[in-house]
Amino acid sequence: MQVSCAVLMLTTVSGLALATFYAPRDPGVPLPVVDADYYDASDAPEAKVELGRQLFFDKILSGNLNISCATCHHPSLASADGVALSFGEGASGLGPRRRAGRSLEDGVHERIPRNSPALFNVGAREFAVLFHDGRVEVDRTGGYDSGFISPAKWKLPQGLDNALAAQAMFPVISHIEMAGQQGENEIADAVAANNASGPGGAWELLADRLRQIPEYVRLFEAAFPGRVRGPQDITFVQAANAIAAFEAEAFRADDSPFDRHLRGETALAPDARRGMDLFYGKASCVSCHAGKFQTDHGFHAIAMPQIGPGKSDGWDGAFWRETGVRAFPEDFGRGRVTVRPEDNYKFRTPSLRNVALTGPWGHSGAYGTLEEVVRHHLDAERALDRYVLPPDLLPPLDAALETTASGSLLSHGWMSDRRFEAFLIQDTWVQRNARLRGQIASANRLPPAELTDAEVADLVAFLESLTDPASRDLAHLVPDRVPSGLEVER
Repeated sequence: MQVSCAVLMLTTVSGLALATFYAPRDPGVPLPVVDADYYDASDAPEAKVELGRQLFFDKILSGNLNISCATCHHPSLASADGVALSFGEGASGLGPRRRAGRSLEDGVHERIPRNSPALFNVGAREFAVLFHDGRVEVDRTGGYDSGFISPAKWKLPQGLDNALAAQAMFPVISHIEMAGQQGENEIADAVAANNASGPGGAWELLADRLRQIPEYVRLFEAAFPGRVRGPQDITFVQAANAIAAFEAEAFRADDSPFDRHLRGETALAPDARRGMDLFYGKASCVSCHAGKFQTDHGFHAIAMPQIGPGKSDGWDGAFWRETGVRAFPEDFGRGRVTVRPEDNYKFRTPSLRNVALTGPWGHSGAYGTLEEVVRHHLDAERALDRYVLPPDLLPPLDAALETTASGSLLSHGWMSDRRFEAFLIQDTWVQRNARLRGQIASANRLPPAELTDAEVADLVAFLESLTDPASRDLAHLVPDRVPSGLEVER
């Protein structure tokens, strides 16, 4: 076994023998995180980071000026939103308090179909694949001039700094996340016309909004000296690069008890240390949660329950036949990107840094406690079969909007009682449908494991030791105001 010089130089720490330390080079256990693991060595230009901060909290980037990036990734909610499946544009409030209203201005058309992922350490270079299904990733084949594989394919503009910047291009063109519905604003209309990147496209229209605000022009000039000499030079690619620079710096989290343990500074608490031995040993968590950030960045089918409206995958017509509403509440995960049946129900391995802060957990937020998630991994198919959606896990909804058309005219109105009842049935349809649930179970590749209750508690203690104390209070990231003058959510 190799032991670092720093460990050999010390004999005890706070009375704890260094025999309790876990040498970083023992099998499976990563080396400590260092600055070089991050884009710009975690030292991006201050002006670029500040521009990104303003954009991250500014609702100017949403079609109806009613939602920002921070709404679903708020510092006060551990860079996510604290609920299983939230509401996107149209609703109001943050996190568990976010609600859809009963007017056309603050009503919603649907729930966001997947859990909002946390942003901790996404500025690390190894995060080259993003979203639960990996639909944005670094293009290692050279097939796209942008350098990234994405839903925009060859239409994704060039000049994006990294995968994180490429990811930032897409929430603003999602109808239910930030763009709004066709007929409500010019951004949404451009998206509906499949024009994100062309002349008059959604990204150009958003950039034009920023060009009209003198304070943003000054911020862009400072962030991109020599490249932005006036409003005419501002692009949405630059905005995405700035947002990525802010996210990379603001949500870096690598000073947890686990990190200090790896650096030889302090020992883990006894229960966390036992949990660490299980994680990298008997429980075999490291088979997927490997590396410095406890993720192999791969895709695995582990029979996670599907709740919510899904992503309209599949071809099962039972929901349509039963409700009369044409909907397919399935989510194929990675399979919807690769279009390969063997990838159905696979989802990206999440990083476990700050995992104790970022619940609910799972691609659809199906579990509300860490212990439930750990126990799911012990017998995934049995857990799936026994899963029942807790009554308070999804935010309540009293009514929903739908878009209808008369000739060439679009209108947005409230669903009828019958259609709204079907809308709510979607939330549990896949889980209650034995055939669909069986398909998720049959895709599972996670073998059963046996742990005692005490061992489960130790594993949870180790997961809690991955929390960086500085991440518990990130209120300092929220600006007092933003250049557009729109409300900053707190």
